[in-house]
Amino acid sequence: MRIGNKGGIDLTLVQAIILGVFQGIAEFLPISSSGHLVILQHFFGITEGNLFFAEMLHFGTLVSIVIVYFNDIIKIVVEFIKMIKNWIIEKKLKIKNDYQKLGLLIIIGSIPTAIIGLAFEDFFEKLYSSSILPIGIAFIITGALLWVANNQSYENKKVKNMSFLDGLIIGTFQGIAIVPGISRSGSTIVAGLFRGLNRSLATEFSFLLALPATFGAGILGIREVIKTDSQVAFTMPLVVGVLLSTIVGVFAIKILIKMLKKDKLHYFSYYLWLVGLITIVFSFIK
Repeated sequence: MRIGNKGGIDLTLVQAIILGVFQGIAEFLPISSSGHLVILQHFFGITEGNLFFAEMLHFGTLVSIVIVYFNDIIKIVVEFIKMIKNWIIEKKLKIKNDYQKLGLLIIIGSIPTAIIGLAFEDFFEKLYSSSILPIGIAFIITGALLWVANNQSYENKKVKNMSFLDGLIIGTFQGIAIVPGISRSGSTIVAGLFRGLNRSLATEFSFLLALPATFGAGILGIREVIKTDSQVAFTMPLVVGVLLSTIVGVFAIKILIKMLKKDKLHYFSYYLWLVGLITIVFSFIK
């Protein structure tokens, strides 16, 4: 299946495998999947359709979240529908349990993400094809955020104690993380920890909040390809890349949960600072 008839991406199976594995790892471990994808695409010489291919791999990791948090997602959807139904009948909005509140918070948190993404869409897209220097700087910033977050004492706020302001702030961090090199999972987890959420809730809310954002970004990416009449081949390499991003993503989520419980966020800081410096140096050499 192909969309459009101009320009395109010629990915080998090996390249797709590498990109898919890196996406699955970097989407959930707080090291920025978009930043790694842009660098790898620069390395492979892939200069067209970067954003679209990244969106397709993000769909793969969206499935990873659904697999890991399937039961919670079902409960959130069911309880949210019940809440809306009661609101219509009783003419008054009542939040009766944590799942209903999580549903509301996910919607509220998605608002600033959507506003930032749509308002700066052209700017973000240019970052995927411009110099890799900004990405190196963003890596270092992400590492600093993780370092500060790991070395700070926190509250133990649970869902019932979360405010709508918490959702807005975490959603804003998610919107900023559209910048390649700024980790989405890292920034939202850090924002949750700064707002006093316990580590388990900060991680779960970060991943659940990614669902509408990732789905929406993917739809916009497909729309853009159709609008610009660009050619994108849904070939075996792309399919393999997406499948690998899903499978690897499931394991990455579980690894991050374990590392957060052991206060090991700062390990990712060392990696990001190293990769950031290498990226900056390479941007000048090239």
